[in-house]
Amino acid sequence: MKITTVGLDLAKNVFQVHGIDDHGKVLLKKQLRRHQVSGFFVNLPPCLIGMEACGSAHHWARKLQGLGHTVRLISPQFVKPYVKTNKNDAADAEAICEAVGWRNVRFVPIKGVESRGALALQRVLQGLVKARTAQANQIRGLLAEFGVIIPQGIAQLFRKLSEVLEDATNELPDSVRALIQRLLEHLKELDRQAKEIEAQIAAWHGQNELSRKLAEIPGIGLLGASALAATVGNAKSFSSGRQLAAWLGLVPRQSSSGGKNVLLGMSKRGDAYLRTLLIHGARAVIYRARQNPQGSGWLHKLIGRRNANVAAVALANKNARIAWALLARDRQYRADYAAASV
Repeated sequence: MKITTVGLDLAKNVFQVHGIDDHGKVLLKKQLRRHQVSGFFVNLPPCLIGMEACGSAHHWARKLQGLGHTVRLISPQFVKPYVKTNKNDAADAEAICEAVGWRNVRFVPIKGVESRGALALQRVLQGLVKARTAQANQIRGLLAEFGVIIPQGIAQLFRKLSEVLEDATNELPDSVRALIQRLLEHLKELDRQAKEIEAQIAAWHGQNELSRKLAEIPGIGLLGASALAATVGNAKSFSSGRQLAAWLGLVPRQSSSGGKNVLLGMSKRGDAYLRTLLIHGARAVIYRARQNPQGSGWLHKLIGRRNANVAAVALANKNARIAWALLARDRQYRADYAAASV
């Protein structure tokens, strides 16, 4: 008997392996320590290995591919329906093994080291911006307790805070002034680190042809272009722009029964960070379009009959389809290009 398909449940230290043959007969159920994984699979004949697309999945996918195996990464949402019993490592490995054999399951593209590095910069920047915003809000909250109100925006906070600390006429006690000064220094450090990461992302963007190509699309900026290029690559794992938009969760959620079709809000599946970048970029384009009410294009007609949120999602969906066309068909963006479908 030869093992042809393996489900590998990843973990920090203990990995669960489930292997079957061509007829679905279980030939292997085994636990492996982390240091044993490479040695086990190097002695296993080439087979199909399925793993959930989690934190370390891309690392192990590249490693196992290097050993001659075919590796497929599956989104956890597609594995869950195959779990037959209570959740545990053995049941998860069995479910992965079963799910990886189905052809209609969408697999996650395996990313290279460069792409993972670019996405790591994006995630770190996201965390720094969140921490910076939280620190700024904390400072505003503390000052508000003493009747000091500062206008919105990080720039305004930096500009006004020095004046507030030097103003002897306000009610701030010396202990609070010292505390605010300490928090301000922390805020400046977060801002400095965020700008350094942004500069690194800009450098990666400038060296990546796919990212530069995507940045030509109105509504896709430096962050959106670099994140899309690092996540999707050449987009050939998607058969159409519609499929990419659906993968990003930019399509309506469906709830149909008895021949009655009901479309709800966004499905919100897939990469939430990418979806957020595309929608925020679309909002910026819509804001600019509202400044020119005399326009007569598709977007002006859309915002004339639908609210801003619906229009933003629709434009983000369209941009995702355009992005697929540029990547999968190796084209350059043309503002005057009109296709029947993307």
